[in-house]
Amino acid sequence: MGGTEQTSVDGVGVLTYQRAIDIARNTEGDLDANVADYLESAVNHIQSNLDNYPDSTARRILFTAETASTRGIFVMSPAYRESDAEKASVLGSNDLVCNLAVGCRGANHTGCGAHCRYESADQPIASLRHHRLSKITAATLAAGLIFTLCLMTNGLHNRLSLGSALAPAQSRQYIRAATASLLEVFQVYPPVLTGIPDGTLEITDGSSTATIAIVDSHRKSCQQTLVSYSFAYSYGQPFVGNYTPPPCSFNRVTWNLTVKSRGRQFDRLGIVYLGDIEVFRTSTAEPTANGIEWTYLKDMTSYLSLFNRQEKIIFDLGNLIDSTYTGAFNTTLTASYFTATDSIEPADVILPVSAHKGSSGGASVFTVPSDTASWDLTLPRNALKAIFTVAATGQSQEEFWWSNTLQSEINTFPEYGTLYGYSPFREVQVFIDGILAGVAWPFPIIFTGGVVPGLWRPVVGIDAFDLKEDEIDITPWLPLLCDGNAHNFTIRVSGLNDSGNGTATLSETTDSYWLITGKVFVWLDKAGHITTGTLPSKVQPAPSFQVSSSVGTVGNGTNSTLTYSVQAQRSLLFQSTINTSRGRKIASWRQSLTFSNTGVYTDGANTQVNTQQTTGYDVSSSGYAKHFSYPLYAFSSYTTQADNFTIQATIDRGKDVQTLGQGVFPSGLESFSASNAVHSIIPTFQGASLSTIQNGNATYIANTTSSTSSSFGTTEQDMTFSGITAGSGAGPYGFPAISGSRELFERHVLAVNGTVVADTETLVGSPVGHQHGGPGSGRGFALSGLPGRGRKHSGLR
Repeated sequence: MGGTEQTSVDGVGVLTYQRAIDIARNTEGDLDANVADYLESAVNHIQSNLDNYPDSTARRILFTAETASTRGIFVMSPAYRESDAEKASVLGSNDLVCNLAVGCRGANHTGCGAHCRYESADQPIASLRHHRLSKITAATLAAGLIFTLCLMTNGLHNRLSLGSALAPAQSRQYIRAATASLLEVFQVYPPVLTGIPDGTLEITDGSSTATIAIVDSHRKSCQQTLVSYSFAYSYGQPFVGNYTPPPCSFNRVTWNLTVKSRGRQFDRLGIVYLGDIEVFRTSTAEPTANGIEWTYLKDMTSYLSLFNRQEKIIFDLGNLIDSTYTGAFNTTLTASYFTATDSIEPADVILPVSAHKGSSGGASVFTVPSDTASWDLTLPRNALKAIFTVAATGQSQEEFWWSNTLQSEINTFPEYGTLYGYSPFREVQVFIDGILAGVAWPFPIIFTGGVVPGLWRPVVGIDAFDLKEDEIDITPWLPLLCDGNAHNFTIRVSGLNDSGNGTATLSETTDSYWLITGKVFVWLDKAGHITTGTLPSKVQPAPSFQVSSSVGTVGNGTNSTLTYSVQAQRSLLFQSTINTSRGRKIASWRQSLTFSNTGVYTDGANTQVNTQQTTGYDVSSSGYAKHFSYPLYAFSSYTTQADNFTIQATIDRGKDVQTLGQGVFPSGLESFSASNAVHSIIPTFQGASLSTIQNGNATYIANTTSSTSSSFGTTEQDMTFSGITAGSGAGPYGFPAISGSRELFERHVLAVNGTVVADTETLVGSPVGHQHGGPGSGRGFALSGLPGRGRKHSGLR
């Protein structure tokens, strides 16, 4: 019975050793009886071979169920370690013992004693066949089978390492996150398709211990390390390197960001640029004294035109270290390049609206409102389609913009201090030659030090590792933009000014500050064509705002409560006729947005509650459409006693996004199209749906004299990702009616006091296991600020 022998099994299909192992590894509880019989037969066969070598190393190897099923690490009894190392030479491989450790995270494999766990166990491989469905899990059986298969292959006698004999075990470390001694921190998100050094393609989120079968898994690919840098004293001193295209052909690019940190540190914002163009915005987790690690994978194919030329790569992650805040962020950014049949059509040209500091090695971000976020661009005259994207992140007084109060009420509690204002409403505006061309109503990001830090370890907030950009289709403006002249693009962020009597207008400014960049993605018509047409007609009634507030007092007239509310509506429509090389067409862009926020301060502003809902529809004549909903509930209570203070908080929020057609960025379906299980039906989907909810409650306790802190709590998150089909009718605001869906990914995570206690995932119908390290630490948190009040009342900075 050879490792490549195929057997047809009723109800399962064709089985090989590798497929049976994959099924077993991904099975929780009892294994399918047919697969178990197949593996039992394999173990019997291996046992008979082992009997022919009574003194062999293989008979001495012992496995533990806990290690094999949760970490994939082979564990050898200490009593046999040295003797087996000596006997490895009998098989012609001095590296045998080290090859046992290919599952160890972070091992350099120059020796194993220093890197891998060795501990005694009760069950030798021969006894696996007696525990098929009871005492030893299916994953343990698979682990034992994997190792013994390797020992019996001719490859081992020919000095073939275990990692290569069982591809891609060793190379999978390229995308695996967890180091045994570090706490793995992670964001829940749909997995992506990526390549690893041996050419295998995997659908993974970088922390999964398993993957799913994909179509044509071995393809030519190549990898590069783009950044390897420790961000310590790095404020104003970004990493600067040179990017050179890889020596292979590719139409897909995936980035792997892996960060390790130890000590104590605030959350930090990071932005990666290629030249003057921002390509990735992320933030950090807060470390522990023993250390943390996280990995995030991102499909970067939208920037394919940039990856085909030499660029300067700039990674700006401002950090400071002192005697209290000791954590540096040791960062590795790698890229995987490969070819896949299912991919987006990336833009031909990308033009930045940024501060243009790349040539001097600087970060090309605008700081608004102190900067004017503006740049003149000349578009190619043969532009066929153009989309503007904007990245906007509130910081400092604007980090918790969604909790700010009405401008008329910022002095309600004078003994407490001035509250942050301009209302909880924010609008990011894009202007072309001074005329409004579209808006974005931002998603409320909460960083890992925000509200109560104990909420976000080890599960970080929604999108904390990947701050998304909003898209605005400016194709209706091409008759103007393709005239060969430079045109001005300006980005602003606005809140509200209110009169105090129920009316409000756009403030055209905010408190300090927002970090802003923009880009124009351009798809070209045939060479030599000049795009012409009519100037865009504009239907943009004034936005509607309704505000109210009331103040409650105690007996002596001191203000004790504040209640306020904001409701907003906005609709925009731009339309023009465009003459392309293929004929005349109508180009249009429609946006319909609604917003509400109710805020309540009690106990003299020490307790705050905000309930917010943002909903929007974006519809383009190109076929792209997006519907989004961002619900948010946040409660926080602040109490003090002597030099101690305590914050208690509850968060309940979500993000629901449906996209149809192709915009700038991948919908996520591109990765799943590589799955054997759904490859044939992916083309039937017109779009994708992502839905996630995240809720938790936590407590933060700190002493301002000793600068010590601790935090504990519970966080739970559910996420589903599905392919969707659209019917013939139209839904609200011109958004196509959704007629069907197919779930491709689902994950549920529960963390209590820094430790994951439940983590279940289904990926294209198959269960996926996730490894998690030991319990997390509740100490050493850094509070970045409080909703409505920011850093000035955090007590620690």
